[in-house]
Amino acid sequence: MVDVPDRDLLTIGAFATRARLSAKALRLYDRLGLLSPAHVDEATGYRYYRAGQVEQARLVAMLRQLDMPLARIAEVVAAGDGPSAAVLLGAYWADVEARLAGQRTLAEYLRGRLSGRSSEMYQKFAILTVDVPAQVVITEKRHTLADELPAWIGASLGRLKAAARECGGVAGVPYVAYHAEVSMESDGPAEACVPVADEAAARAWAERHGRAWETAVRVEPARRLAYTRIAKAQVAHPQILAAFEAVEEWMAAEGLTATGPCRELYFADWDAAGAEDPVCDVAFPVG
Repeated sequence: MVDVPDRDLLTIGAFATRARLSAKALRLYDRLGLLSPAHVDEATGYRYYRAGQVEQARLVAMLRQLDMPLARIAEVVAAGDGPSAAVLLGAYWADVEARLAGQRTLAEYLRGRLSGRSSEMYQKFAILTVDVPAQVVITEKRHTLADELPAWIGASLGRLKAAARECGGVAGVPYVAYHAEVSMESDGPAEACVPVADEAAARAWAERHGRAWETAVRVEPARRLAYTRIAKAQVAHPQILAAFEAVEEWMAAEGLTATGPCRELYFADWDAAGAEDPVCDVAFPVG
């Protein structure tokens, strides 16, 4: 038997009408753990809801219209009405807008390529070359997708710069080398590298820490780099793709080929830089 007064309960049909949802949607919300009935009759399996659950049902429906993942909907619902739920919703929507901004940029970039305007896009990048001497580098390698890459770059270069204090100090521009494509479907690997001054100390450091973060030490040979310098706002994916392709187009025109993995050299203080400040060289070793 129902253990609460009948007048306090609504059948699933009546509740669905009041909440402007279908009974099918309410059963789905129950199965997903987003909105449970106030009571389920053990004998019949009938679901009953309280009138006070209407707003929660409507909230779940609207959040699903925002394509919010179920786990995040559960967090918002659990937070109830008030500032905490609003903060959670705001954080989700900021993520959505960031993703849409990246997709908009990618669409514009692809439109330029498909319409034959690639050369126009590449002309805004100045391509230079520089000779880099042989250097000892401590490294950290990881398979990572494009959406995870920015956080990993910051964390890995931070760890390696801290480790460089045990290896004679940082002796060159930190960089990230890409041994295979990193995208939303391909996970590299990518390799964070920090040049250091003391090879013996670096090898001792790697012996102690090599298993923790896939760290290693090697001597990077002297190389000539073809590169273009970009601002902080251009570093994000997919904006950075145009810079890589501009260097590749220049290399082809000059009859040069890549002699090693492409890389991003981070020569500026990322946190202190503004969106238009130059922070990174996109480069290919050439020969």
